[in-house]
Amino acid sequence: MDPIVYGIPNCDTVKKARNWLADQGLNATFHDFKKQGVPAAEVDVWLAAVGWEALLNRKGTTWRKLDPAAQACVVDSASAKKIMLEHASTIKRPVIAWPSGQVTVGFTPGQWPA
Repeated sequence: MDPIVYGIPNCDTVKKARNWLADQGLNATFHDFKKQGVPAAEVDVWLAAVGWEALLNRKGTTWRKLDPAAQACVVDSASAKKIMLEHASTIKRPVIAWPSGQVTVGFTPGQWPA
């Protein structure tokens, strides 16, 4: 089984991660949030694995453009999931589901199991 990389193809961090994985000889499957959507069941797995604070991208343009009231409503996993499903770009990228079941967020090859 190969790792699955979730993200947006034009994201620089996703590009770095995909290139690094390819350089390691890993044939990662890519799941494009823009074309394939955000898989709600997987978001539950990611939230359980890394927590909503690590998964929610509060530094990105999409988050900053959200209404302050919508931002203020994000206080737990359920409210974060709602925003992430409505606005895929509020998910920190890439999310990688490893064959071992481990989930990582961001480009951190030193912490990756590969």
